[in-house]
Amino acid sequence: MIKVDKLVKVFGSRQAVKGVSFEVSEGEVLGFLGPNGAGKTTTMRMITGFLPPTSGTAVVSGFDVRQKPVEARRHIGYLPENAPVYNDMTVDEFLGFIAEMRGFSGREKAARVDAALEKCLLTPVRRQTIETLSKGYRQRTCFAQAILHDPPVLILDEPTEGLDPNQKHVVRDMIKQMGREKVIVLSTHILEEVEAICSRVIIISNGTVVANDTPATLKKRSPSYNAVTLKVSAPAADALSGFRSLAQVARVEPLAGADRGALLRVYPEKGAAILEAVLDLAKSRSWPVSEVQTDDGRLDDVFRSLTTTADVSGVN
Repeated sequence: MIKVDKLVKVFGSRQAVKGVSFEVSEGEVLGFLGPNGAGKTTTMRMITGFLPPTSGTAVVSGFDVRQKPVEARRHIGYLPENAPVYNDMTVDEFLGFIAEMRGFSGREKAARVDAALEKCLLTPVRRQTIETLSKGYRQRTCFAQAILHDPPVLILDEPTEGLDPNQKHVVRDMIKQMGREKVIVLSTHILEEVEAICSRVIIISNGTVVANDTPATLKKRSPSYNAVTLKVSAPAADALSGFRSLAQVARVEPLAGADRGALLRVYPEKGAAILEAVLDLAKSRSWPVSEVQTDDGRLDDVFRSLTTTADVSGVN
């Protein structure tokens, strides 16, 4: 549904996007991540046809966004960051206006507006002016305009930015449900959001793709993947020395909070499975274990390790 091939965008002497390539298929929710200035928003704007690429191609539903921009845009629903709305319009009026811009009229227009209101849970506020809405309802109104024509592709730039936890939950549920039948590209800084709703993740840094995989696979690259946290009834010095002596253990860190004994986190070499060895050692030393858990990795660790080089483009 989306095929991006070697997209490049240059602003003056600055190269904001440097040959980005990826594909997204139906039923995927792609998390598009990167630090500020990495080129995320610029890439999304090129996919939607809002910005022309300096070189490279973006194809949406079979239509090249440069050669057939109108056809490509008919297949896209776009929610830009800080999406503009007309504050003096009611929600009904705004969505009606968008429907007309999309070429709908009469019963079809009314049906499209009603469907968007229902999907975005906006029916209770449909006759309120947008300026009177909370930020959550305003964001859902912008979301509604993006899906009003039932596009197969959704491009969402920071869709939950500035929302409270309850409002974020509502928007995330909407995205998850729509992701079953559409292609969704989602830009966000909220890593818990990525883990909750994205089936795949692309990380971009300094205008280039540095990772493209599932959240679960990326988390395996975290130093904490398969780390073991345990509480043992043993002198802390003995426990530290003992666990550090194990093969495939990278390091052992003492943690605060143990009233008696030692509370430790044991990190493996290269994500090795060390739980059995850790428990076997404790048993052999007659150290009772009262708490134990393994870590499945942390996406924020991986994100930081891949994006530590400063982005110099200055263009988001």
